[in-house]
Amino acid sequence: MTKPKIKYLHDKPLNTIYYEHNHHQSTLLEGLNSLRQKGELLDITLVIEGTVFKAHKAVLAACSDYFRAMFTDNMLEARQNEICLNGISAKGFRQLLEYAYTTHLALNLANVQDVLEAASHVQMVAVIQACSSYLQTQIDIDNCVDIATIAETYSLTQLRMKVYRFMSGHLLEFSNSTEFYRLTPQQLENLLAYDFPVDCSEADVLRIVLAWFFHVDTHELDIRLTYAVRIVRYIHFKEISGRKLDSILDKVFEDRKHGWQLYKIILQELYLQSTQNKSSLISNLLNSRGMEMAVLKIGGFGISGITNEITYCFSTERKWKHLTSIPHVEQCNFGTAVFNNELYIVGGCFNQSLQENIHPFGFKYSPRYNKWSTIAPMKIERCRFTLTVLGESLYAVGGASEADECDTSTCERYDPMVDAWHTVQPLPAYATQHAAASCEADYARRLYVSGGIDRDNVQSFMYCYDVNMEKWKICAAMLKPRADHVMVSIGKCLYVCGGWTEDSETRVRTLVDTIDVYNVDTDCWKVVTKVPTPRYHAGIVCIDPKIYFIGGFHSDAMFDKDTAAIEYYDIEADLWTIEDKYPQDIWEHTCATLYIPKCRDDMEVLPGIGANT
Repeated sequence: MTKPKIKYLHDKPLNTIYYEHNHHQSTLLEGLNSLRQKGELLDITLVIEGTVFKAHKAVLAACSDYFRAMFTDNMLEARQNEICLNGISAKGFRQLLEYAYTTHLALNLANVQDVLEAASHVQMVAVIQACSSYLQTQIDIDNCVDIATIAETYSLTQLRMKVYRFMSGHLLEFSNSTEFYRLTPQQLENLLAYDFPVDCSEADVLRIVLAWFFHVDTHELDIRLTYAVRIVRYIHFKEISGRKLDSILDKVFEDRKHGWQLYKIILQELYLQSTQNKSSLISNLLNSRGMEMAVLKIGGFGISGITNEITYCFSTERKWKHLTSIPHVEQCNFGTAVFNNELYIVGGCFNQSLQENIHPFGFKYSPRYNKWSTIAPMKIERCRFTLTVLGESLYAVGGASEADECDTSTCERYDPMVDAWHTVQPLPAYATQHAAASCEADYARRLYVSGGIDRDNVQSFMYCYDVNMEKWKICAAMLKPRADHVMVSIGKCLYVCGGWTEDSETRVRTLVDTIDVYNVDTDCWKVVTKVPTPRYHAGIVCIDPKIYFIGGFHSDAMFDKDTAAIEYYDIEADLWTIEDKYPQDIWEHTCATLYIPKCRDDMEVLPGIGANT
């Protein structure tokens, strides 16, 4: 007799609800592990190095493609209850079995290679990845060669890149250890070919490579020399001065009877690179290896207000990405300079309780280490001033200061070697929102300052500070008064770009739409070109021989007009080009160039205008 169905439930429309037990997976694993520990329902015995392991075929097959094929395909092992596994250690497999039943994996330097070997053999991908991740956290000078060998043996791409990046970043220390000389020729070639940033000059790289060649007996040297052509081609000879190169080669090969073949290969490669690449030495960079020049957009304003964000764009990619943020409360009107490929952000002002606060503090950013550090504060607080590199120093000129309760003419020089500011002769005029550029030629070092505002009046003056004489002199005035402009130095010419002027009677501001050039030898000005899209508060930067205008706006009433436009002027071709817009509307920012590591772990591309953020 069947049990009758309740009619009123049966006739109702179906309303299915799905339930999921959050702990079911752990309960299932705990149950299977309990069966294993009690020796119940076990259907396979594995013998490894004489050690017996009992398990469930279903568990092993679920975790490993190797066992899945073994137990499900038409193989002899599928019909066996006991199987001998060769090529792996019992020590490593014990960890795999524990992981299969518990998800727990206890890795250390004593067992990781055994576990990795076993996981690779039985194709347990999750364990292989775990071993790779663990080894990435353990890399140091003493084990990096062994870890590189492991990465290459098991084709662990991410680990291989990580270990070679570590070797490059610690090349000086690494080369002074015995471990460095354990590198195989292929590993040394990999180290150079990956082109990661290094902590030494290219002259040091050459010296280190030559030391590796000769750190063996004659027989081993002959073997290494067979790789010489492949290795030497990765030396960037363009970054080694002729005098330094001669010094290294003379010292290394002076008393060596068996080095003539390597010496010949170096000369051949040197000649080949000199005919292919005419670029000059990069004087402001320790080493360009693994680095690429980028344009920076620093701080400024956008639709969301003021920002301390710094973004960058490689010329080869044309994608703007987040780099870092200034480690200070949101500020503006600070001084910006790049010295020895470190970005200096000094002074500026910020709002607090609806009042503008000017400060003297400074920070510098290292792109190689992706790290900020503080520098000594200026002697007085400044904003709307210029910060310019000249020789081995940074010069802060003029600006607005709470100490003077108005615009200031004071100047000071920062010495990065001792982290200290020193007062220098003041500018002959009060100046704020002016421009400055340096010029070093014929053994003379000069700082030029142009225009700006002096006591509410826009100026056209040009002053020159001679470092050797420690004096200012008057130069030919600009063709018209300018404020909020930029001056860039190319050879013996200074290009004045952007900014605005005002009618002396009505005080109405108008944009200056020309780029004017000043010749330091003739003390003369001339108009070079007209800016197609003149703008207030654009970021202007020079990548020789091109001058870029980035962002800015047409007028106070039209903030949304061309605030993301990018265009540049090619000085040699006398041609303007429009580029893709910046991803967001920006103004009152500054721009600079800086060498950035090509490979960063946080490549965050900025969303475009109108994109969801």
